[in-house]
Amino acid sequence: MEAVGVVGSGGLCVPASSINRSSTHTTYSLSFVPGKKLGLRSSHLAAFHSPSHLFSYSPSRPYNAKHRKPTKTHIFLPHLVASLEQVEETYIMVKPDGVQRGLVGEIISRFEKKGFKLTGLKLFQCPKELAEEHYKDLKARPFFPKLINYITSGPVVCMAWEGVGVVASARKLIGSTDPLQAEPGTIRGDLAVQTGRNVVHGSDSPENGKREIALWFKEGEICQWTPALASWFRE
Repeated sequence: MEAVGVVGSGGLCVPASSINRSSTHTTYSLSFVPGKKLGLRSSHLAAFHSPSHLFSYSPSRPYNAKHRKPTKTHIFLPHLVASLEQVEETYIMVKPDGVQRGLVGEIISRFEKKGFKLTGLKLFQCPKELAEEHYKDLKARPFFPKLINYITSGPVVCMAWEGVGVVASARKLIGSTDPLQAEPGTIRGDLAVQTGRNVVHGSDSPENGKREIALWFKEGEICQWTPALASWFRE
């Protein structure tokens, strides 16, 4: 075959109809005579690759398969990423004094603004047996009977929260057990005065978080859901 191209302002142009796209391979040579058209001559060489690849080459489609780079696939799996970042659960309880003082909304708001996910919430009158089981590690302490009377003296608000590092972060939000030692900006530092009326409880470890949630919530009371703003709180 023989193809002819013309040099103009757009450069060399080769008509698509003049390219041999059969299995026979072709090589091209240019000839130029002043004052005449630029000639493009071709001859068949079976040793070379198909010329169609030469004219369709682009960085995203290399003609040599051996040089082709593997395509990277980017997959966004929020739940997988979250599991790798150690999502934890914690039990937060607004104690009777916090409920009586109308601080429930204030306390919930602080955890929501931090970006944690609320998975369980209820107003609950705690029976003595449940209070004793919850605080069983303190049973030998002299203040134990007084503590039980305090927790059962009125309704409490039970909450289950989920998030990356939620246990340690919640402890920082709550503040020191003694409100007089709690930093300003924490719940106890801002809202409580005495240890015996320190407004809120928070799990002290991921293990206790799971144990306490199972203790205070029945099966079916925990909701699993995906917040619409989750991607704006974590990568």
